[in-house]
Amino acid sequence: MSKILGLAVSATLLAASPALAITNLVSNGSFENGLANWTIGGSDGQNFPPVAIFYNSASAYPIGAFGESVPPDNSASNSPDAVGQRAAYFVTDLARAQSLSQTIFLTPGRYEFGFSAFAPQNGYNNAGDARFQATILGTTIANYLVSTGPVRTWQAFTGQTTIQTAGLYTVNFQFDTNLNPSKDIVIDRVYVGSVPEPESWAMLLAGFGLIGLMRRRSNSATVVSA
Repeated sequence: MSKILGLAVSATLLAASPALAITNLVSNGSFENGLANWTIGGSDGQNFPPVAIFYNSASAYPIGAFGESVPPDNSASNSPDAVGQRAAYFVTDLARAQSLSQTIFLTPGRYEFGFSAFAPQNGYNNAGDARFQATILGTTIANYLVSTGPVRTWQAFTGQTTIQTAGLYTVNFQFDTNLNPSKDIVIDRVYVGSVPEPESWAMLLAGFGLIGLMRRRSNSATVVSA
């Protein structure tokens, strides 16, 4: 009965504790549904808007990265989303603040956010550079020239912030180019998730400690037969 009681207490504590895994509050953060839930902004002098391409596809735009097969995201991302079949692709050579954005409602608390990025080789070889910027919940976690980053290597970007006031907050990616042809960028696994406050973690650890103590007492108990 002691073991059964211990399991019951364990289940109760786990049910009452915050989730150990982040739940993604971004809709379609892995672009498996194309660019649904995302808004395209800025200007494009070539009419090559951002699209959701397919991994491992050597097809032309808008299915693939102009003939280059992009491998699935293998970065050390904290995103709760599994790697799917698609990713978002910025490619126009004449972009002026071209953007992908989404607005989400958040309540006060601590949040973690991030995404992954990849520079295809064919775009990297172009003479023109591209500036890529990611601003999530008011925090800029990426702002760099594609020429200064790695090529054909997925990299993960992450950050945290505390939201004080409930309201709408923006996830925004911006792409700028100034020469034909220019470099391009692929992004995937965009996420925003609530993380437990230190007090919540302390309660969770205390609960696990209680479970361990009960199990040790159960194992050391002596059964007396009548």
